[in-house]
Amino acid sequence: MNLLPTEPPACTREVGSLCYQVFQVTKNEWLSASAGWLLTKPLRILMIVAVAFLLRYLVRRLINRVTRMPGGSSKLPALLRPLREKAPEVLGSAVMERRRQRAATIGSVLKSMATFLIYGLAFILVLGELGIDLAPIIASAGIVGVALGFGAQNLVKDFLSGMFMMIEDQYGVGDVVDVGEASGTVEAVGLRITTLRDINGTVWYVRNGEVLRVGNSSQGFAVAVVDVPLSYSADVEKATELMAEKAKTLLESEGLAPNVLEPPEMLGVETVTPEGIKLRLTVKVRPGKQWAVQRALRAHLLAALDEAGFEPPLGRFMSAGPAPQ
Repeated sequence: MNLLPTEPPACTREVGSLCYQVFQVTKNEWLSASAGWLLTKPLRILMIVAVAFLLRYLVRRLINRVTRMPGGSSKLPALLRPLREKAPEVLGSAVMERRRQRAATIGSVLKSMATFLIYGLAFILVLGELGIDLAPIIASAGIVGVALGFGAQNLVKDFLSGMFMMIEDQYGVGDVVDVGEASGTVEAVGLRITTLRDINGTVWYVRNGEVLRVGNSSQGFAVAVVDVPLSYSADVEKATELMAEKAKTLLESEGLAPNVLEPPEMLGVETVTPEGIKLRLTVKVRPGKQWAVQRALRAHLLAALDEAGFEPPLGRFMSAGPAPQ
């Protein structure tokens, strides 16, 4: 029995169709019947791939446009303009560099997400053009997605928290922060984990989704607070004038002047205890410089008060007395 077709395909009789035109030229039934698949399908697939590449290029350009800072300008990128500005303009180049790094990080994440979504959609459309039934694949992907969603809730939570932390500029590399269980200098900020190094050199890895509050000591500006103890017999008014004068002189020196944003403020008596009284002085300084300024002021002021004859609290009881003969 002859199983081969005895008549040309029906499409060869459809005047004007691609099948008809190919059959008229080649007289080949298989080629004419397959002309639509051999020519139309590759063209459609090629168009899908070309559109995906073009769309990815345009999206990446758009992301660059809204996250890139103009050269030499302190103006915020378009993506960050609606957000609250936390750093004073007096910080100059430090603020510009922080803005640039923050915008670059956000832009990198958005580009990766856009590439994944665009190429993923293009891959699904190509499979559809090849005649592959996508219903089982989509159903399986949906079931897997739900299972992964339940199993990776913490991962999704960490990812979203990390994204919002970067967008809101809660902290960045080099900041000194307190996140509850750990505190220290930020060494790396990722979408899932923040890396801190504390004062003892221990490295802490903190999941972003577990951070409920953040205390940032390096954002915008800082305040150096210096408390100086005095005895009850001290002349408070004279000690206050002396501290204000010595602090102003020290902060105008070359070593500390670049870190000072405003003149020192003498607040006066802060606390009264059974041992004595404490005078407080504050200075607004650059972020992260408060500790160095505090140490320098404390040493300088204590030496100046001692030189002027002011006794520390309980000085008469703790005096070593004359050296033994």
